[in-house]
Amino acid sequence: MNDLSYQLIKNGLDAASMRQKAISSNIANVNTEGYKAEKVEFESELKRALGNGGVGMESTSESHIGGAAAKVSPRTVSDESNSMNENGNNVDIDSEMVSLSANEIYYSALVEQMNIKLRSMSYVINK
Repeated sequence: MNDLSYQLIKNGLDAASMRQKAISSNIANVNTEGYKAEKVEFESELKRALGNGGVGMESTSESHIGGAAAKVSPRTVSDESNSMNENGNNVDIDSEMVSLSANEIYYSALVEQMNIKLRSMSYVINK
């Protein structure tokens, strides 16, 4: 499937899945000495790839607006901010719990968007 919106939703779901794993790892290691929290970067990279153009434009080449956005992939990075504890661990459990809830909402919204997309494709195919 070569549809830009499909690819963007898929990449967003991948990011949400990676973020879930990172948050779970952070929570599991809240008391681990020297552990540095992990976070997933995706939305900021996507915003940068879209620039001022937006997603609504049709691209006829992968180098056009939108083509670059479809290639943006989530990546996990280590949070090197100051330590929360004396043992060098920088996991903030309250922040992680908020991130976990926000990620669940984000994931559910993307799943709903994917379902809408697939239903509309199914409708077109069956008519």
